[in-house]
Amino acid sequence: MVLFPSHQAATISRHVGPVHCVTYSSGAGQYILTGGQDRKIHLFNSTTTSHIQTYDAHGYEILNLTVSPDNSRFASVGGDKSAFLWDVTTAKTLRRFAGHYARINTCGFNHDASILVTGSFDATVRCWDTKSNASKPVMVFEEAKDSITSLVVGDGEVISACVDGKLRRYDLRMGQVYVDVIGYPVTSVTETQDGNAILVSSLDETIRLMDKNTGGCLMSYKGHMNKEYRVSSTFAMVDSYVVSGSEDGTVWAWDILEGKNVVREKSHGGKVVSTVAVNDGRREMVTGGVDGTVVIWRTE
Repeated sequence: MVLFPSHQAATISRHVGPVHCVTYSSGAGQYILTGGQDRKIHLFNSTTTSHIQTYDAHGYEILNLTVSPDNSRFASVGGDKSAFLWDVTTAKTLRRFAGHYARINTCGFNHDASILVTGSFDATVRCWDTKSNASKPVMVFEEAKDSITSLVVGDGEVISACVDGKLRRYDLRMGQVYVDVIGYPVTSVTETQDGNAILVSSLDETIRLMDKNTGGCLMSYKGHMNKEYRVSSTFAMVDSYVVSGSEDGTVWAWDILEGKNVVREKSHGGKVVSTVAVNDGRREMVTGGVDGTVVIWRTE
């Protein structure tokens, strides 16, 4: 088996300017959503790479996307200071959640998409009820001292990553917040499938696998460049590998247990690879970069 081989399955380009976020649809993940600096969101068929739909309502750049479990809706956030809730089929916005005082960097749904969680440059995390007509958030977390860059939303739990160098885990049932100090601005946070560990990217060019309960570092992954931009990382092959973009236009993968680099592939014209998503079921990965392209990689 070759993990994400050097031949790139397809390069698709609909954006004008940098691509800031990519994500697969829920379940089988046969569709890809992309968002960029050009204020557009595009929907592609992953198999055929054909373009299906454009979602156009944002007035500013789009920085993050999240898809509901039933694929009927998705949310987008960015420079507008509002979160947009979309109907996938009609390409219309169903709701707009306003309350942040600065751009929104990240978002995520809970298990049934009844709650949308957003994290902002204004250093707050806000939780919105998608089923009611309430205009105000149902919860606001204000413990962070700087911009919120990434979120993991679980059932009764929210984990936020912050430029202040800390991870905060909010236990909503117990009303507790647990803080882990990374020491460097955190750009990305992802949870393992079993929920026992967290993958954390930070601006010291290190990705750490952290024990969620103890806060201990289980393994670290290095070699990529990440000193300035928000570069995302994630898991591949049922948490067997760690995958990340890099500021030098390469895509990296490491063995999760040994920390050994197994893939280093040049892509995106040598420009920053800022966003990555993996679909294990399709044995596939998608990356987005500053060059404005989206690259689909397939495992042989």
